[in-house]
Amino acid sequence: MVFSLSKARLRSWQMSDTESLARYANNRKIWRNVRDRFPHPYTLADAEAYISTTQSDELLISLAIEVGGEAVGCVSLKRGQDVARLSAEIGFWLGEPFWGRGIITEAMERLVEEGFDAHGLQRIYAYVFEWNLASSRTLVKAGFVQEGCLRRSAIKDGQIIDQYLFARITQD
Repeated sequence: MVFSLSKARLRSWQMSDTESLARYANNRKIWRNVRDRFPHPYTLADAEAYISTTQSDELLISLAIEVGGEAVGCVSLKRGQDVARLSAEIGFWLGEPFWGRGIITEAMERLVEEGFDAHGLQRIYAYVFEWNLASSRTLVKAGFVQEGCLRRSAIKDGQIIDQYLFARITQD
C-alpha cells in the first residue's frame, strides 16, 4: 500500500526502516502523548518488534510516513472486533523535526479515506490526552468532531488525566 501526498508518502513498514523508526520515535515529547505500549526510550529492538507486528496483525493498518526517503512517523488504524468491527481507532505520531508542516493532517485524511472506501469502516475515532492541544487541532483539521471528555480516564507520566474523544463517521 503506497499513497503519495503533497509533502510525504505513506507506505508499508519495511525492516529497513528500523533505524529511522528508532531515531524519530525515541523522543519523550512523542512518548508523552501516546499510549504506554509505545516505549521510551525507543530502541532498535522496539522498532524491529513494531515493524514485525505491522506485518502480522490482521486488524492493524499501519503506514510509515516517509519524507526524504526515510520513515519519520506513523499513521495507523486498529479495527474493532465483534459489534465494533466497522469502527477503528486512528493513531499517529510524527518525528519532531517535521512538526507544524501539515504532514500528519494530510496523512490522516488519506488513511481515513482509505478506511471508509476500501475497508468499509463507518466510524474512525481517536483519544487525545487533555494536554495535547496540537493533536486535538490536527484531528479537527482532518474532519474529526470532539464527542466528549472521558474524565480521569487515563494515567500517563504519573498523572491521572482526562482524555478527549474525537470521531469521524462516513456521513461527515
